[in-house]
Amino acid sequence: MTSRHFSIETIGIVGTGAMGRGIAQIAALAGLKVRLYDTNPSAIGAARDYLAETFARLTAKGKLDQARSLAALANVSGAHAISELVDCDLVIEAIVEKLDVKQALFRELETVVSGRCVLASNTSSLSITAIAAACSDPSRVVGYHFFNPVPLMKVVEVIDGLRSDPAVGDALMDLARRMGHTPVRAKDMPGFIVNHAGRGMNTEGLRVAGEGVASFADIDRIMREQAGFRLGPFELLDLTALDVSHPVMESIYHQFYEEPRFTPSPITGTRLAGGLIGRKTGEGFYRYVDGKQQVPAEAPAPTELPKSVWVSKRYPQAHEAVVKLIGETSGVTLDDGAVPAADSLIVVTPFGHDATTAAVDEALDATRVVAIDALFPLVGAQRHTLMTTPATRRVARDAAHALFASGGVPVTVIRDSTGFVAQRVVATIVNIGCDIAQKQIATPDDIDLAVTLGLGYPRGPLALGDALGATTILTILRNMFSVLGDPRYRPSPWLARRAQLGLSLTQRDAADIQPETQP
Repeated sequence: MTSRHFSIETIGIVGTGAMGRGIAQIAALAGLKVRLYDTNPSAIGAARDYLAETFARLTAKGKLDQARSLAALANVSGAHAISELVDCDLVIEAIVEKLDVKQALFRELETVVSGRCVLASNTSSLSITAIAAACSDPSRVVGYHFFNPVPLMKVVEVIDGLRSDPAVGDALMDLARRMGHTPVRAKDMPGFIVNHAGRGMNTEGLRVAGEGVASFADIDRIMREQAGFRLGPFELLDLTALDVSHPVMESIYHQFYEEPRFTPSPITGTRLAGGLIGRKTGEGFYRYVDGKQQVPAEAPAPTELPKSVWVSKRYPQAHEAVVKLIGETSGVTLDDGAVPAADSLIVVTPFGHDATTAAVDEALDATRVVAIDALFPLVGAQRHTLMTTPATRRVARDAAHALFASGGVPVTVIRDSTGFVAQRVVATIVNIGCDIAQKQIATPDDIDLAVTLGLGYPRGPLALGDALGATTILTILRNMFSVLGDPRYRPSPWLARRAQLGLSLTQRDAADIQPETQP
C-alpha cells in the first residue's frame, strides 16, 4: 500500500444475499455510499427493493425518521459490472464459502479498484491469509466477519492475515464503530473468535446426546434454565440451520488437524442428509408449526418423598448447598451419619465425575445413589439436574425426583454422565475460551465481548469461568479426563496456570500488562 491513511466513504459489496444486504443496510444508514454487485443481475434489484421495504418498515414503526430513511436508500446503488466498483474505498465480499471462488474474485478486484482500496472478506471459516495469497498486494486484504442478521448482531470480527497491514484493520475497526457495531480483533485462525468459541456449546451438547445421556429437549432445558443460556445447543442449531453449521463444524475440525476438542458428531451429518435442517425447513431437532417450536411436555414429578436423605460431604460447599435446599423445600429428615443408614436415599455432588465413580470412590450403595449438579446455585434455581448410576433403583430415582421437585422447581433426570450436562458443556466453553487466549488469537476482553455479542451467552467464556471458579472448572475437566481418557477434556494451560495461582481468567500475563521495574 502506498498510503497508510484510509478514508472510507464508498463501499462496494459483492454478493447480495442476507449478509450482503445486512451490511449494505448498516453502511447506508451510517451515511456511506454503497454499491451492490452480484453475478446475478436480478439479485441487485431485489436487494435494493428489500432495503427499500426494510427502511419503510422501520419508518412505519417509528424506529427511523422519514428523512434518514430516504437518505439511506439514496446511498444505495447497483453496479451492473464489476468495473463499476472502480472508485470504491472498500470492497467487501459476501459470496459462497469456497476458497477458490473468493481468490478468483479478489484477483479480479485488484484489476478494477485503485491501489488505496481495501479488500475485505466476510468469510466465517476460511483463512484470510489464504484468500490474500491470490493477490499481488496481500497487505490490503483483511477479514471483516459480520453475523446474521447484521443489523441486530452488533459485533464484527476484524481479522488480520499474516500479510495484512495493521493500519487496514485499524481503519475497519473505526468503520465498524461508525456503523454502530462493536469491533473485535482476531488473528487469522480457524473460526476466528466466535465460531471457534462456539464449538463448546454445540459439539459438547451433541456429545452428550450421542452418549444417550438425555434428549435434545432436556439438554436444552438444562442449558437454558439451570445454566442461564438464552438458547440450548439444539435450539441454536435449529436457528442457524445444519446446512450452515454442520459444514462449519467439519471445517474447523479439519483446519485444526482433527483437534479432539472440535470433533463433530454423526448426529448432525445424518440429520442434514435426511433434510432435518432446522427452523427454516419446518423440522430439525424440533418440529415447527406455523413457525412455532413444538416442545415435548415433561412428565409430572413423582410425589412420594424419601424417609431420610444422606448427603455426601466430599465437596463441603456443595454438601451445605444441598442440605440448605432440602431444609427449605421438603422438610425431609437428614441422615447426618458418617455413612448412610440402610434406608436413606444417598445424594452425591460430583464435579466432573459420573455418579458411578462417585459411588465407588465413596464406597456407597450404588442402588440408592442419585447425583445432583451443584455447579450453579441450588436455592433459587430455575431447574435441578439429577443423574443415576446404572444400578440405581427406580424407587430411589423417583424419591430423589420428588424431593428436589418439592419446592416447585422442575427437575430433569438424566442417565449417568461425566459432568452431568451443564458442567461438561460449560467447562468445555470455558476451556476453549481459555485456549483462544492462550494462543493469542484475541485478547481476553475481545474474546468475552465477541462471545456475548455474537453468541448471546450470559457471560463470555473467561468471565463465566471466573464466576464459577477457575479451580472448579479445572476440577471438572480433570475429573472428566480421568474417567474418559478423552483428550478433548484436557485443560488449557491458560486455565490450569491461573487456577493454580488464583488469578482471574481474564488477566493477561503480568509482564504483558505492567512495565518491568529496574533493580
